[in-house]
Amino acid sequence: MTLVVFLVLLFTAVPIALVLALTAIWYIGSSGNTVLFESYPQQLFGAIESYGLLAIPLFMLAGELMNEGGLTKRLINLARILVGGFRGGLAYINLVANMMMAAIMGSAASQIAIMSRAMVPSMEKEGYDKPFSAAITAAGGLLSPIIPPSMLFVLFGVLAQVPIAEMFIAGIVPGLIMSLLFFLVISLMGLVHQYPKGDWPSRRQALEYLLMGLPAGVIPVLIIGGILTGLATPTESAALASLGALLIGRFVYKDLQFSHLFGILRRTAINSGMVILLIAAAGVFGWVIVFEEIPQGAAAWIAEQTSDPFVFLLMVVGILLLVGMVLDGIAALILVVPILLPIAQLQFGISPYQFGVVVCLTLVMGLLTPPVGAGLFIASSMTGASPLSIFRALLPFLLATLVTLVLLSWKGSLVTMLL
Repeated sequence: MTLVVFLVLLFTAVPIALVLALTAIWYIGSSGNTVLFESYPQQLFGAIESYGLLAIPLFMLAGELMNEGGLTKRLINLARILVGGFRGGLAYINLVANMMMAAIMGSAASQIAIMSRAMVPSMEKEGYDKPFSAAITAAGGLLSPIIPPSMLFVLFGVLAQVPIAEMFIAGIVPGLIMSLLFFLVISLMGLVHQYPKGDWPSRRQALEYLLMGLPAGVIPVLIIGGILTGLATPTESAALASLGALLIGRFVYKDLQFSHLFGILRRTAINSGMVILLIAAAGVFGWVIVFEEIPQGAAAWIAEQTSDPFVFLLMVVGILLLVGMVLDGIAALILVVPILLPIAQLQFGISPYQFGVVVCLTLVMGLLTPPVGAGLFIASSMTGASPLSIFRALLPFLLATLVTLVLLSWKGSLVTMLL
């Protein structure tokens, strides 16, 4: 009945945090082992008792401050200097700007929302159809879980007890591989659909874009540079990024007013509060799963199917694609890591970094696939294109993501080469 309760609550649109918390309560009550109720509050708070989780609200704050302070549009102009003149120039600009934003925000949903508002109207004016414009913006959100920083990497690091800074470093090469495949997709689609040829900015414009974009470009340097050099932890880097975005937006670009801060902090508090509540509830649900010895059962079943690490990771990708279609990425991560990570490490000798990158990238694809596909609905609400039309235009990018996943599953050295 516990499984039935879980599915009924899930498909009746009960918030996922409540689904997990209430299912755990049902299990304890129906099992008759009511002494577990005494441990329930401890497990609830224990799931969020981690210093590393502070990075989540701080990265959210940095993203809000960047958008409000005008840093986003300066990064877009900076991208014009690099790729603006190619055929499908605005599509390339969209992708490069998304790569820059991925190195700051770490949240796919927030990135899709911000970049949809910033890029899709401009692309429509230049002759791109709306579903493709929305699709490439949504595809850029797929970069956020692997190009550091990444909220999913922060959470995986806490769950797997591996250094978050090393998880960030592990995502650099996979992020570049996927970006190159996305560039190839845009190039081929530009030739097939004859998208308009872009214009290179004049020397004077390029200089202006460069000078105005450099302060905004300091933010990714603060985050990634601080982590790579060991001068700052991911949480400290997130705090520095928030401070940098505040100072640049207020005193350099002058777009950010101190009167905006209450609204920014309020949005950050609400969004990060939702994430932290979800982590706490999923922690309790994970405790129930471990108590029922589900990981041991799953390990025995998988051992009967294969002994090849590559095949195991492909099975994980297939399972998590289905899980990600119906569950939020953060909730799914908290549920699957305690079950599958011990199997990956002990039975197949897979590096936790390789496993983490593959799992996080697979789960974030669920943000853009039906039936739930929250990212599709975010892009749709921001642009006016239907979710189905965006999904159709998004298929080549999802295929490129699957190719990336197969490569990372086959060659773990692509993940660990910088560690």
